[in-house]
Amino acid sequence: MSHILPINSLQETSQPVPLIDLVEQYGTIRDEIQEAVQRVFESQAFVLGDEVAQFEQQVAEYCDSKYAIGCASGSDALLLALMALDLKEGDEVITTPYSFFATASAITRAGGTPVFIDIDPDSYNLDVNQIESAITRRTRAIMPVHLFGQCADMEPIWRLATQYGLAIVEDAAQAIGASYRGRKAGVLGTAGCFSFFPTKNLGGAGDGGLVTTDDKDIAARLKRLRVHGDVGGYTHVDIGINSRLDALQAAVLSVKLRHLDSWSDGRRENANRYNELFEEYGLAERVGTPEESTGKHHVYNQFTIRVEDGNRDEILKRLRARQVGCSIYYPKPLHLQECFSYLNYKSGDFPQAERAAAGTIALPIFAELGAERQRIVVQNLQQVVAELDQESSTSVRKAA
Repeated sequence: MSHILPINSLQETSQPVPLIDLVEQYGTIRDEIQEAVQRVFESQAFVLGDEVAQFEQQVAEYCDSKYAIGCASGSDALLLALMALDLKEGDEVITTPYSFFATASAITRAGGTPVFIDIDPDSYNLDVNQIESAITRRTRAIMPVHLFGQCADMEPIWRLATQYGLAIVEDAAQAIGASYRGRKAGVLGTAGCFSFFPTKNLGGAGDGGLVTTDDKDIAARLKRLRVHGDVGGYTHVDIGINSRLDALQAAVLSVKLRHLDSWSDGRRENANRYNELFEEYGLAERVGTPEESTGKHHVYNQFTIRVEDGNRDEILKRLRARQVGCSIYYPKPLHLQECFSYLNYKSGDFPQAERAAAGTIALPIFAELGAERQRIVVQNLQQVVAELDQESSTSVRKAA
């Protein structure tokens, strides 16, 4: 039975719902975390070392990769992966304009040039049908982003990479635990890059990142590059950077990794419940919800809805006024960022990316959210949409 209500009978719900609540998550694993942190303090070994090596092995086993190399952040993971490929000035990397800034900045920081193509409107990932036309003699790699927790369509990317001799660098910052045809994110290309920013599905107590690969030589170079290219004894064979993973972060992440799959299951359960609630409250025809493509296992780092009647920002404003956590990922595509103006892209070049930037909202999806608070989110969304519909109708009548 639908819960659509006349506007004059709608009542605001007062319980705040955060976009994410790390305190709740911490409460379920407090003792494990404190024990792990205390162990590091007792050892006084804070950078790399056994804690990091153990965590790297755990992630390699989890992703089914041969090697995992920890670093200081997800941004550095992307940069290091490209450095390990020996990206040079003038080399091009094909990627998406609809992503976090680090996707494209890593390419430029490594000396390369980002070449953007548009996104698929349903998954928000790269439109794989546009990749081949973007390949030139300067193309060195393809960087798909597994956005919001769902893997890109990898089979066409594999075929093109093989045909043209290109590397694949996965931006899997939002997708640890996601899979494509039974294979985990991180082993779908030459290298996979992860972020452990606190709000990620696997989040640390600060910044952290990691690169996975099955290539022995790339793994060895990554280990050098994260310590200034040092092979020991202050002997440097590469010009690297300082990007080491702290032992404290590794210890915390090792604890959380044990819970990752259950948390991902909780996010998937919440996503399914949202879909049911949108049907129940008459929003299914008004709000576009995430689609999980066949053969993919979505882990919902974000639950991103699409509202396309030009009032996205007003919906966001009113939801926040009602203390419903929500956000925009991402309000300005990368090709329209001022710092990339030298690439000579313009508004209209990538209409699907621009459409997503103008018409999407992320709702709370964290594992501990629960059915009651999800209903509050959907009730408030329905009320806001009804208010705007009534205001629009009144405005039309006055204009007539």
